[in-house]
Amino acid sequence: MARLESEIVLVHGLWHGAWALAPLAHRLAADGTAVRRISYPCTRDTLGEHARRLHEFVRETDTATQHFVGHSMGGLVILRMLGLFDDVPPGRIVFLGSPLRGSQSARQAEKLPGSQALMGQAKPALKEGYDRCPEGREAGMIAGSKDFGLGHLVGGLDGPADGTVSLAETRAPWLKAHLVLPVTHTGLVVSKDVARQTALFLQTGAFDDPGA
Repeated sequence: MARLESEIVLVHGLWHGAWALAPLAHRLAADGTAVRRISYPCTRDTLGEHARRLHEFVRETDTATQHFVGHSMGGLVILRMLGLFDDVPPGRIVFLGSPLRGSQSARQAEKLPGSQALMGQAKPALKEGYDRCPEGREAGMIAGSKDFGLGHLVGGLDGPADGTVSLAETRAPWLKAHLVLPVTHTGLVVSKDVARQTALFLQTGAFDDPGA
């Protein structure tokens, strides 16, 4: 197997699959960068089981540098994987609207009929979040500020939000950069601006917004 200089691994969020990240993958691969997407059964297994599946997936490639991009719950899967395994090549991480501090939407959705079927085993991870990142990993967050989505169906969110995850839930002291763009939670994976900023952070460790 030929050794790659670097690759980007994309991890989707709840109720999605690798298909949802096709637009982002296409844009990130435009300069010839190797990009792979994983699918995992969001609601059927625990965060730890998803992390182990992701680890098996990333170790299929022999690469010097391995960057990660996680949308929503996908970011939590990445963090859990890095917390469990220390044999992953170095690289940066970009989170897209990941509820690092837990999701108010998920907690409020518990009151709705059928919530267990909708969230399954993803519920604990979404309620609690995963606010830990291994030392030496540069991580950036892109959060949305266009407030339209699930949060309104379950009673609304506290403070500015992307419709599903609040800005407060995306912040953590260990993040190297935090950028807010005018997109919805779902819009994070299809926005050209998000893709451009993601590529920039993976390349340089910074966004190009003065307030990032």
